[in-house]
Amino acid sequence: MTKAKITFYGGAGTVTGANFLFEVNDGTKDLKILVDCGMFQGSKISDDQNRDPFPYQPSEIDYLFVTHAHLDHIGRIPKLVRDGFKGVIYSTPPTKDISAVSLIDSLGVLEKEAKNSGQPVFYEEADVLAAGRLWQTKNFREPFILSGNLKVTFRDAGHILGSSMIEITNGLKTIMFTGDLGNSPTPLLPDTEVISNLDYLIMESVYGDRLHENRGARKDRLEDVIENTMKAGGTLMVPAFSIERTQEIIYEIETMMEAGRIPTVPVFLDSPLAIKVTDIYKKYESYWNQQAIKENFHRDGLLNFPKLKKTLTTPESRAIAGVTGPKIILAGSGMSNGGRIIHHEKHFLPDPKSTLLIMGYQSAGSLGRQLEDGARLVRILGTDVPVSAKVEIITGYSAHKDSNGLLEFASQSADTLKKVFVVMGEPKSSFYLVQRLRDYLGLDAVAPEAGQSVVIDF
Repeated sequence: MTKAKITFYGGAGTVTGANFLFEVNDGTKDLKILVDCGMFQGSKISDDQNRDPFPYQPSEIDYLFVTHAHLDHIGRIPKLVRDGFKGVIYSTPPTKDISAVSLIDSLGVLEKEAKNSGQPVFYEEADVLAAGRLWQTKNFREPFILSGNLKVTFRDAGHILGSSMIEITNGLKTIMFTGDLGNSPTPLLPDTEVISNLDYLIMESVYGDRLHENRGARKDRLEDVIENTMKAGGTLMVPAFSIERTQEIIYEIETMMEAGRIPTVPVFLDSPLAIKVTDIYKKYESYWNQQAIKENFHRDGLLNFPKLKKTLTTPESRAIAGVTGPKIILAGSGMSNGGRIIHHEKHFLPDPKSTLLIMGYQSAGSLGRQLEDGARLVRILGTDVPVSAKVEIITGYSAHKDSNGLLEFASQSADTLKKVFVVMGEPKSSFYLVQRLRDYLGLDAVAPEAGQSVVIDF
C-alpha cells in the first residue's frame, strides 16, 4: 500500500482561497498536483494573503487542476505562473474561457486597489497570457491518463458553467475534490453528477450549517420582489456574481416577462465581465440542461430580450441613475465589495421605494455581509450612506448545495468512504457539516486547519 499526502493551503477554515496540494506516486515517480489556486477574499487580511509567497515551490508543481472559474478558485493562478510554475493546467473548455476574461477583469480591480494602498499587484496581464499557454482542456466524463497509473476524470459539479469535480484514481483507490457543488436543480445547468465508490472526499461546506428556501418558491419570491419594487416606482438592485448568478437571473426575468408575470421594465446588465461571460454561456449551449436547450431552440436566443440593456462603458453605467421610473440593475460584484454595484448602492440605498436583493453568499467583512446583517448606515466610496431601501434575501438561487444537499451528495459513497475532509466553509459551517456526516452517515469526517497535511493510503 502506497501513501499519498494532502495539504490544505487554502480553503481550510475559510470559504475562499481554495488551494490543495496532492502529493502522490504514479507507480514510477512522485508527483505534486495542485487543485485550484484561488484568491482570498472578503477582508483586508485577504489582500496580504494573496501577496504572500506560496508555501511550496511553484516550479516543483507538475499539474494544476481547476474546478471552476470563480476567483476564489483561480485568482492566484497568474501569480503561480509568475513565481515559477511551468507544469500543465487542466480544466473543462468553458472554465478556461471564463477564467481568461475573469482574470483580466480582476487585474483591473487589483491595479486600482494597489494604487490606493501603495502595494504592487501580484500579477500582470503577461502572467495571465502565460497561464493560458500552459492550459489544456478536457470534457466531462472523458477519462484520461495523467501519468503512470493515475487516471483523471472531470465530473459535472453543476455549480457554474463548466464547473467540475476532480476524480483521481490509481485503479485501486479513488479520491475526489469537489470544488463547489451546485444547488441542483438550476434554471440553466444539469444537476450535479451522481458519484459513488469514492475512497476519499474533499468537499465544500459553504452552506454546511444552513438550508435554502424551497426551490419551488424561489421564482415566486423573485417575482414578488420585482413586482413590489416596480409598483413602488423604485429601482431593484441585484449585486450579482458575473458568472452563473447573473445568467440565471436574466433567464428567470426573461421567462417571467415573456409569460406576463412581471412588468416589462428596463433591465440593465451593468457589468462588462458579465456581458462577456454571457457570450461564453451562449457559446457552450451544449453544457446547459435539456430544458434550457429546448427553450433556446424555439426562441430568438436565450439571455437576450428587448428590455435587456447591456452597458459596457462607464458613461453608459453612470447614465442609469438618470433613467426615470422603475428599473432593474444587475451589476457586480456579488458581495458589493467592488465593481459598479457600489455606485448604484450609493445612489439608491437611501431611497425607500428601492430594493437591494441579495441572492448569494456574502463573505465576512464584505459590504454585502453588512447589508445582509441589517446595517442601517454603511460607508461606500468614502461616504456614509443611510440604508432606507428594503433589503431582501433569496437563498434559493444560491449556486451552492445546502446542508441537506451536501449530506445527500456524501451519502452516495457512504459505503466506501474512508475519510471525508470538509473544507471551503466558515468554521461554524464546516464543523456543523462534519458532525452531520458523522451522526447521520457514520463517516470519518474532519475539518482540517489551514496548512495541515494528512497522509492517506492511496
